[in-house]
Amino acid sequence: MRRWQGDRIWFGADYNPEQWPEATWAEDVELMRRAGVNLVSVGIFSWALLEPAPGEYEFGWLDRAIDVLHGGGIAVDLATATASPPPWLAHRHPETLPRRADGAILWPGGRQAYCPSSPVFRQRSLALVEAVAGRYAAHPAVVMWHVSNELGCHNVHCYCDVSAAAFRDWLRARYRDLDGLNDAWGTAFWSQRYGDWAEVNPPRLAPTFANPTQQLDFLRFSSDEQRAQLRAERAVLDRLVRQPVTTNFMIGTGIKYLDYHSWASDVDVVANDHYLTAADPDSHLGLALAADHTRGVAGGDPWLLMEHSTSAVNWQPRNVAKTPGQLRRNSLAHVARGADGVLFFQWRASRAGAEKFHSALLPHAGVDTKVFGEVCRLGADLSAIAEVTGSRVDAEVAILFDYEAWWGVELDSHPSVDVTYADRLNALHGALFRAGVTADVVHPSTDLGRYRLVLVPTLYLVRDAHAEALRGYVAAGGTALVTYFSGIVDEHDHIRLGGYPGAFRELLGVRTEEFFPLRAGERVHLDDGGTADVWTEWLHAEGAEVLAAYADGPLPGVPALTRHPVGRGAAWYVGTRLDRAGTDALVARLVAESGVRPAADVPAGVEVVRRRDGDRSWLFVVNHTDDQVRVDVTGTELLTGAACAGGLAVPPGEVAVVREDVARPAAD
Repeated sequence: MRRWQGDRIWFGADYNPEQWPEATWAEDVELMRRAGVNLVSVGIFSWALLEPAPGEYEFGWLDRAIDVLHGGGIAVDLATATASPPPWLAHRHPETLPRRADGAILWPGGRQAYCPSSPVFRQRSLALVEAVAGRYAAHPAVVMWHVSNELGCHNVHCYCDVSAAAFRDWLRARYRDLDGLNDAWGTAFWSQRYGDWAEVNPPRLAPTFANPTQQLDFLRFSSDEQRAQLRAERAVLDRLVRQPVTTNFMIGTGIKYLDYHSWASDVDVVANDHYLTAADPDSHLGLALAADHTRGVAGGDPWLLMEHSTSAVNWQPRNVAKTPGQLRRNSLAHVARGADGVLFFQWRASRAGAEKFHSALLPHAGVDTKVFGEVCRLGADLSAIAEVTGSRVDAEVAILFDYEAWWGVELDSHPSVDVTYADRLNALHGALFRAGVTADVVHPSTDLGRYRLVLVPTLYLVRDAHAEALRGYVAAGGTALVTYFSGIVDEHDHIRLGGYPGAFRELLGVRTEEFFPLRAGERVHLDDGGTADVWTEWLHAEGAEVLAAYADGPLPGVPALTRHPVGRGAAWYVGTRLDRAGTDALVARLVAESGVRPAADVPAGVEVVRRRDGDRSWLFVVNHTDDQVRVDVTGTELLTGAACAGGLAVPPGEVAVVREDVARPAAD
């Protein structure tokens, strides 16, 4: 991996000089320096200007823009500019346009109007990468290369004939022959057996439910096709440049169909775009989960926040502006959870186009604004805490996350539409957040040995090796919790026979003979005083201790919560959807049993995370409440330079970063 960090935290934004008269560029650089900006992403959507006609390149404007930035000491993350093809490509090659499952063509006029399997698009895009990289590989301003932009954000699935042919090739490589395909897809059902590869298509619009394994494989294929574009551009860059290479993932922003765990090895730095869900009053919880997941994808290493917003975005139903101080809290919360760079979309708010109402570092109203004032304060904050760069986040808990399990659990014709992948993930992560406990969100293939506690929410699809790894973790002394509708199918979406929860049945010491999903709005009570909804199941304890059973509902007296000693550890199972109070209480029991330690003891609404580098540690405290809070910590508060001995008061809405005098020992 190529080194991407220096002795500072990167701070900046997407910069689109081509949208503005050149006379504004010098002013932009002057204001960037005033704000503390040190890195901007350039050229992301400039293909049509760089190559106005096939093979005819115009680099003069980009030469001048990069030189102006370099003269002002601003580093450049230079894009390959392939994110959205120019209109001439579709005009000359309409076969490059993507199609929906119903056959409708997606035309130019927005962005990403291309079929990801198109050989014509691949050829033209790589020619552009070659031209851009060849010209700027040695420019002293360029410190990083930015492949495309948000790959698959709008065109992750294409159902055209070009994609169909590529899908068949992908299936041949996976299954070798049609017998393997027919077995994996269970085509004996509904007379679907294939006798010729030409008969196989993507899961286009069908009279009723499409074959679930066909759907699952098409989702895998589609993620791999987007990854193939990243790898193809990376291969060109590797021949020509020496700077680190990245692309911006979209973890925690509702992007479901890209398997970022498999992409991480293709970049030198994991970078992520994250935007709050404005309708969620607790959106800081979603931010924390996204950051913890990004760090998990990065293998625990520091990562780069490539985009977030200074205030409102333009694409949600109600684009709520951020309140005073929220920009700063959001940004520093990302740093707390492992980001060594904080970038935004974008530097200067656009005058025209679909994103003209998207906030920026420099708003339409100019410098005399709440937003620009907070941007300048954030720049000073990031400079003050630069010493945390390169440190890693303390986390004693792992939450297992698998994109394939997400895809599988939300396929059609399942027991309940109310069972969604994110539901228990959010609930368990939120309970840890409220307990002051930090978690890594990691793939099931991750080595779990360093964690005291592992949570397994709704891992519907699981491979044998991953189930066995969890069993080995528990037997070696770990504590694990598995939630309902986990371990149900193998990688082909075939039911694991013998009783649910399938792959985890022996580990958990339970057997479920039948699911009993609840009706909309229906609730049940447990004999320990808890309340639950959505899901119950006819569960038998086969070696496990019953900790709670249903007091009413369709299954009175049937176990709902169990614990099974295995080797030197214990495996817990919760067979229903506990409410927030019940989930918090369950997580508190697991934290206590496993010996997990909170970063600090704080009241609800206060976020605490510790970063560590050898014998040094830093405690981040983000106060999301309207009250002053006191934290038991001794050291130097870096944002103010003040010493704190025996405690620190953090005002409402404020943030503190304390270099601790005595670092707490790392977990065993």
